[in-house]
Amino acid sequence: MKKFIYKVTIAAVICSVFVGCKKSEEKHMDFSTLTKNYFDDKNKLNPIDATLNGQSQYNDQLVFEMTDSYRAEQKKFFEKYQSELKSVDTTVLSAEEKISYDIIGWETSIGLDLLKYPTNLLPIQQFAGTHLTIGQLAGGESAQPFKTEKDYRDFLKRMDKYSVWLDSAMVYMKKGIAQKVVLPKSLTIKVIPQFEDMITSKVEDNLFYTTIKNMPADFSDAIKKDLTDAYSKTITEKLEPKFRQMIDFLKNEYLPASRATSGYNDLAFGKDVYKIYVKQWTTTNMTPDEIHELGLKEVARLRAEMEKVKQQVGFKGDIKEFFNYVREKKELKPFKTPEEVIANFERIHNIIKPNVDKFFSLQPKTPFEIRRTEAFREKSASAEYIQGAADGSRPGIFYVPIPDVSKYNYYADEDLFLHEAIPGHHFQISLQQENKELPDFRKFAWFGAEGEGWALYTESLGKELGLYNDPYQYFGMLGSEMLRATRLVVDTGLHWKGWTREQAIQYKMENEAEPADGIVMETERYMALPGQATSYKIGQLKIIELRKKAQTALGNKFDIREFHAKILESGVMPLALLERKIDAWIESKK
Repeated sequence: MKKFIYKVTIAAVICSVFVGCKKSEEKHMDFSTLTKNYFDDKNKLNPIDATLNGQSQYNDQLVFEMTDSYRAEQKKFFEKYQSELKSVDTTVLSAEEKISYDIIGWETSIGLDLLKYPTNLLPIQQFAGTHLTIGQLAGGESAQPFKTEKDYRDFLKRMDKYSVWLDSAMVYMKKGIAQKVVLPKSLTIKVIPQFEDMITSKVEDNLFYTTIKNMPADFSDAIKKDLTDAYSKTITEKLEPKFRQMIDFLKNEYLPASRATSGYNDLAFGKDVYKIYVKQWTTTNMTPDEIHELGLKEVARLRAEMEKVKQQVGFKGDIKEFFNYVREKKELKPFKTPEEVIANFERIHNIIKPNVDKFFSLQPKTPFEIRRTEAFREKSASAEYIQGAADGSRPGIFYVPIPDVSKYNYYADEDLFLHEAIPGHHFQISLQQENKELPDFRKFAWFGAEGEGWALYTESLGKELGLYNDPYQYFGMLGSEMLRATRLVVDTGLHWKGWTREQAIQYKMENEAEPADGIVMETERYMALPGQATSYKIGQLKIIELRKKAQTALGNKFDIREFHAKILESGVMPLALLERKIDAWIESKK
């Protein structure tokens, strides 16, 4: 009898364990389904992002993100997933799944907070947005594919929608005028030429006609003619008339109504939304005042380092004079053609290749290219990295603007390559996309604090990778870090403390060796994208802090290759989650 009871008890325990395991699996599957649905719904809401992420089913779509109806859809999306998260049993999630859970919670919370304010009344600015991204796609060298007839017809539909998008943008900008939610005049002035460049005397010269010139050879003559006629008609009858209407509106209505002030603090809701932007970009709870003070301290530290370089090269004037000396030094402007600029970056790449393995056990398979920025956006663009396709079909691209090669100063090019290309953005973004263990929404996620913080952190690895042997190139690294430090001061200055554009430019001129036109462009970038520029330094300092913590705790067990792998392997996330991950790794190594 006892034996029977014993067997029954064992069976009951096994059954209980089995049922418990099954419940855990069900919870796991529920969360996997949730993450898949989250990614699918994000792509539907953001079809251009979907195209950039290689999700081709949305290549013919374009949303009107400034409209009230679209914002209502966003609100439903955020609330839906906040509700679904509450039903997840977090006790059965793996460490990686808990990160995914917390990321969804973070994104939906910030999204709802931002929807409280009418930022949709500012649908166009000079630095980023739909009107610039669609121009990049039209060139045929970005994420929009142009390999099949369907590809061409997908973009034709997107072009048709874009002509309507321009109408919606003007409608909401007029609402912005009525509510005094408008761009600063200096930014409006920069937007106008971007649309003027979209109008050409011959349709064949139009940016949106570019891919027609490069149609695949295997297209039949009938298909080629049909597509040529359709693209020509859309450009001449839909797009160019809307571009002219937009130019007229910007010049005659919007520019006169644009504000003389520079920062968001001048808007009725400006300070409130700026606090959210700062939280969104830094992924911390730091206040604008705390960020401003941190920036002042970092500027002072870096100026002291710059003084050492000034003394090393034997310059006798003060630091401001040295900045001007570096800006204008002829030897630092040696290039005669844009091709020579690109060749110099290729040279830098070849120098670091033999040393990368010493610091990175985890490296991407995605191919990599260096290209000059497209002419239509080159005048107002910064150097940037555009991710490749996760399947390797499109390379990661490091874009370099060269609007006037005679003025191109290369003193910071070594540093720039590390940041934008290898081992900066190309490593981080490509590894994130290639990681098959991550849910899709995380493969294409972006958190500026870790993403830009990582890229800035990699700049400090230059000497170990074989660079910065020239004191001016090392000064370029200090200058680039100074740029990120002044951003903390200037971004908060503009949007929180009421600085003018001119005050911000003057502060940067006193503390940076960047060219004057670059400083103006940078300042106007901060005006257009409040909070974004604060992410770099905050993220860099956190990664440095975590590296020091790991070195102290692990001593001889610390492996720089393993540390870098831990930072990179899970993709970007809010800094608190990154710290939690590194702390767990440290404990596992003790």
